[in-house]
Amino acid sequence: MYPEPARHAPAERAVEVHQPTPLPPAVMAPAPMVAVQPGAVPSVASIVLPDGRVVTGYAINPAQPEPLAAKPPVSRTAVNVALGGVGFLAVCGGLLLLTTFITALTALITQLITLAAVIFGGWIAVQVFKPHGHQGGTTVNIRKAIFKRNHFNG
Repeated sequence: MYPEPARHAPAERAVEVHQPTPLPPAVMAPAPMVAVQPGAVPSVASIVLPDGRVVTGYAINPAQPEPLAAKPPVSRTAVNVALGGVGFLAVCGGLLLLTTFITALTALITQLITLAAVIFGGWIAVQVFKPHGHQGGTTVNIRKAIFKRNHFNG
């Protein structure tokens, strides 16, 4: 099928050395400038190397950290503490009014109880100390009553 390669004796081999051929430096004309909106296309930078070659590429800008959010002039914690203090003062005022109301109500109830005791006590004193005379009515002498078979016959 395929012819066999020719066999050469070791002495017959010729040594060939290949040297790379240097390329002539490329002379590039600068690229024409095109008006582009800023921020739409990254800027292009060209560098001329010492041997005359020009390398063109995009400039790499270092990554910028995101700007911090603007801090309000007063911290939120301070605002929350202030609002909590105002709420606490409002509650304390309400509690002061509530305790005043409870104290007044207690004093009123105490005075009513004292008034009732004085009036009722006076009525009892009148009943106890009034003269006992016979005022009429029916008097039943239980000693003379007869009890038969658990029936009262008076």
